[in-house]
Amino acid sequence: MDLNLADPKGLIRESYRIEGITLSECRSIFMDWALSLAPGLEPFDAMRTVLATYGADAEHPMSKVLTEGLTHPPGGAGRRGGRAARFGA
Repeated sequence: MDLNLADPKGLIRESYRIEGITLSECRSIFMDWALSLAPGLEPFDAMRTVLATYGADAEHPMSKVLTEGLTHPPGGAGRRGGRAARFGA
């Protein structure tokens, strides 16, 4: 994937340049980055691309956030609402 598509605003690139950035700050940047991806773009491909490009330092908080995103995708057993939550339908 082209890096300009994977990091259109340069948010991930800049996060690696910030001295002393914290894990929670990286998570916030990650959310902003995810929302900036073009519609229809596969986020997992974009995560792999930016991690391969910038993530040489596996101990960097952003590397941890990206790796976590790749190994623990959203979904699965979430909260059930309405009748299903009350009666187990």
